[in-house]
Amino acid sequence: QVQLVESGGGSAQTGGSLRLSCEASGFSLEYYAIGWFRQGPGTGREEVACIRFHDGKTHYDDSVKGRFVIFGDKDGNTVSLEMHGLKPEDTGEYYCATVGGPPFGSCPGAADVWGQGTRVAVFG
Repeated sequence: QVQLVESGGGSAQTGGSLRLSCEASGFSLEYYAIGWFRQGPGTGREEVACIRFHDGKTHYDDSVKGRFVIFGDKDGNTVSLEMHGLKPEDTGEYYCATVGGPPFGSCPGAADVWGQGTRVAVFG
């Protein structure tokens, strides 16, 4: 069964840091691109970061450039998102998803398989 599971959400003060993880099962991330999407209160999902395992290409939305870092672990079949310098506008539900089509996905790209999401709240 193809599945993505996020973890690591929580609360942080403005300026703080959090790390999110996305673990894949049922398929190897080596042949995919994975995007992290944020859905704020009353808004749609927007891609904030993406990585393509094939060549390590990454892409960041302007709102998180210089603050967020996305990286992958082939052995662990996981993708992590390190978030620094958090702002209240970073609050929302964060989802990871496969993005782009075969053979290796694309960054940015259209989402296909989604995880269930993990919540991030930034306050203060």
